[in-house]
Amino acid sequence: MSARPTATAAAPSVAVESADPCCAAPLPVLGRDVTVPLVTGGEVTYAALDYAASAPALQRVWDDVAAYAPYYGSVHRGAGYLSQLSTDLFENSRATVAEFLDCRADDQVVFTRSTTDSLNLLAQALPADCQVFVFETEHHASLLPWQGARVTYLNAPRTPRQAVETLERALADRDPYGPALVCVTGASNVTGELWPVGELAAAAHAHGARIVLDAAQLAPHHPVSVRELDVDWIAFSGHKLYAPFGSGVLAGRADWLQEAEPYLAGGGASKKVARRTDGGVDVEWHTTATRHEAGSPNVIGVYSIASACKALTEAGFDALVSRERHLIAKVREGLAEVPEVRVLSLFGDDAPRVGVISFVVDGWNSSHFAAALSAEYGIGVRDGLFCAHPLVRTLLGSDPQDPGECGAPEAEPGERSLNAIRVSFGAGTPDEHVERFVRAVRELVVEGAKWEYRTEEGRCVPAV
Repeated sequence: MSARPTATAAAPSVAVESADPCCAAPLPVLGRDVTVPLVTGGEVTYAALDYAASAPALQRVWDDVAAYAPYYGSVHRGAGYLSQLSTDLFENSRATVAEFLDCRADDQVVFTRSTTDSLNLLAQALPADCQVFVFETEHHASLLPWQGARVTYLNAPRTPRQAVETLERALADRDPYGPALVCVTGASNVTGELWPVGELAAAAHAHGARIVLDAAQLAPHHPVSVRELDVDWIAFSGHKLYAPFGSGVLAGRADWLQEAEPYLAGGGASKKVARRTDGGVDVEWHTTATRHEAGSPNVIGVYSIASACKALTEAGFDALVSRERHLIAKVREGLAEVPEVRVLSLFGDDAPRVGVISFVVDGWNSSHFAAALSAEYGIGVRDGLFCAHPLVRTLLGSDPQDPGECGAPEAEPGERSLNAIRVSFGAGTPDEHVERFVRAVRELVVEGAKWEYRTEEGRCVPAV
């Protein structure tokens, strides 16, 4: 490696290689050539269709991290060359993420472990007596962190307009002088449907509330602008943005974060520490983003996020979005040809969405169906309640207050399931993967599974 690596250094191009977006090549990702065994014999290239859980790492990201790895060093305050280089790379990564999100000049970018960690950090930073408004349709990462505040859970809307109207009514009834926060997803991790974030932000601000956007499912698929959406904070995870390490981001307004106690107490968050004469300790905490980044940071994870941000920007979101719509159409049209399949939706078939589709199959237990897709076709999908229990149970017509178990089937193979199956894809998905999936769904419904399955520790698995 001949030059210092930085988050803004030039890297191999990953631009989509076609003037026709629908015919564009998928971005190179790790694992694209991995083969897996089939219970019926032979091997097949693995079709990773569980992007909504964790997307495969972009090859570009892996190459950038590998180039930096020999130069790895401690971050901040180190006098050595590698420490200074790593610090420079870490802070350049912060600037890259801010640019990717189109943050305001005075916004802070705080690095966390994940979307869940980001929203829990913000929950800890809420002013006293803050009221939080959150739709029951949220992922648990944005549904649950607010337990210490006054929370108003809003019923699932059936149209984007209804979502805005529901929020407006709830905000109109609140104490107009107290602090308030709205938490909303950008794209559903169950249905893939896009939410009217800009309109919800306008409604929140009109009633004196702030808004945080859970962009875990939105940022990997669409450009996200903090300025244009006019959100106060945004949270997302690296592992859904084609970056394989345990890092996340909370970006947005600094005031609540500066006024809150540090998320973790320790080195890095503290500016000055002194013993008192009474034996205690006085601490002056940082007011920058490092206030909530105590301990040695995950430099490689942070750099991988910055690399992914640059890779997606250089590839061009217009082309990525167009190609993904092409894949969405293939899947939806294929599933529509199988009468036994029912696709789950809040806003209807015409709602704009990302590459996340959940469905149920008449006469099939979801765990059984997912196990057969994997064992007989080499296709990886997700089954269960997707850590969005109230939403999935609402969509399935079951009791949204039934706690259930995430991912556990309620029936033996072949029996009806109260869970669902989710297929999800993105910038690295080849056409063949979604074509194989559609063919597999049709064959399983028409011909049945070719193998015997049994329940083991709450999941369906191939019988030996």
